[in-house]
Amino acid sequence: MDISIERLCIENGLKMTGPRRVIARVLSEATDHPDVDELHRRANRVDSRISLATVYRTVRLLESKGILSRRDLGSRRARYEPSGDKHHFHLVDKDTGTVVEFAAPQAEALLCEIAAAQGFEVDNIKIELFGRRTAK
Repeated sequence: MDISIERLCIENGLKMTGPRRVIARVLSEATDHPDVDELHRRANRVDSRISLATVYRTVRLLESKGILSRRDLGSRRARYEPSGDKHHFHLVDKDTGTVVEFAAPQAEALLCEIAAAQGFEVDNIKIELFGRRTAK
C-alpha cells in the first residue's frame, strides 16, 4: 500500500505508542485485507508483547478516526484497509477468501454516466464482486 497509516495517525493527533507504530506499519505494508487475528499474528512477529486486545483497541480507534475502513468481504470476520475516497474494486474468492483489488476505469466511467443520467454526481465507488477462481 502506498498509504502510511502512521502518518495518518499523527495527522489525526493520535499518540504513537510502540505497539501502535508496529500495527500501523503492518497495516501499511499489507497487500491483502487482514482481519484482526491475522493483523495480530503479523504484529506479533515484530513485537511478541503486542496482545490481541491491543490490536482490537487500535483497530477500533483507527476506524473511529476514519483512518481504517472495515470491510465485509463475505467471511465471518471483518477485514481492514486504509480509508479513502478513491474508487475501489475487489474480487473475493468465496472458496479461499482471497481478495484481489483491481482497477476498472471503463466501469467507473459507465457507472458515473449512469449516475449522471439519474441526476447524481459520484464521489466514490466501492464494489465487491464475489465468485470462485476458475482453473486456467
